[in-house]
Amino acid sequence: MKFLKKNWITILLTILALGGAGLIAYPTFSDWWNSFHQSRAVASYADKVANMSVADYEPIFESADAYNEGLARSGIRWTMTDEEREAYNKELDITGTGIMGYINIPVIDVLYPIYHGTNESVLQIATGHIEGSSLPVGGAGTHTIISGHTGLPSAKIFTNVRDLVVGDTWTITVLNRTLTYEVDQILIVEPYDLSSLQIEKDKDYCTLVTCWPERLNTHRLLVRGHRVENEQGEAAVVADAMQIRPVYIAPFIAAPVLLLLILIMLLSTGHRSREKKRKNPEQGGKKAA
Repeated sequence: MKFLKKNWITILLTILALGGAGLIAYPTFSDWWNSFHQSRAVASYADKVANMSVADYEPIFESADAYNEGLARSGIRWTMTDEEREAYNKELDITGTGIMGYINIPVIDVLYPIYHGTNESVLQIATGHIEGSSLPVGGAGTHTIISGHTGLPSAKIFTNVRDLVVGDTWTITVLNRTLTYEVDQILIVEPYDLSSLQIEKDKDYCTLVTCWPERLNTHRLLVRGHRVENEQGEAAVVADAMQIRPVYIAPFIAAPVLLLLILIMLLSTGHRSREKKRKNPEQGGKKAA
């Protein structure tokens, strides 16, 4: 108890400093933690694909192409029956986790799995394929729509999609098929304006959807890309190509904490020094007497 009474200021400052450092570091660390786990999910998916054969891919792509052809005739199903949703959820789900592939946007450092649907449990951690839109396997008369959150305190996900400009590219990988899309249109629309998300004959589109502006979320940012050939052609997926992101964030979290601890130690030392100075004259006077 004596220790607590004597050092309560130092203890209080330490608790406040560590709490403040934790609050400051939380968004960065949480985003890294989520990205780390999603990168592992992508690597696991790529490993599953690498252990499949071309013969395994063919019926999966045939089913997805047939699904998209049906949409090209009827249009995107913005509302689905239970039976339609059940059939949709079976498409491209080779791992049983709901992952149908992954999206990579190098210019803004985005690498996330694409899950079936846009349930909040999905959008809190990764990107979701808007159910009823074309499956992300490409082809004339398809329009794939991928949704991701902006401004989450725990993960960036599509926060930096706002930085994309016309001419930037991203890739979507499903099984051994990698599709490259180049930005050709950026729109800010009302939440229920679906006019720019329709399927167009002979076009192969992918649109990224996120809320706009950050935190207000009154509108939607739509970044559309049309399919182009990448430099290597349609590259096959190999598990070895997927790298888990390194733990590069630790120094940035540790540095402010260390600085705060040093500051606390200096303040504590200064406080004790002043206490000694006040006591020494009294002790000196007693000895002289």
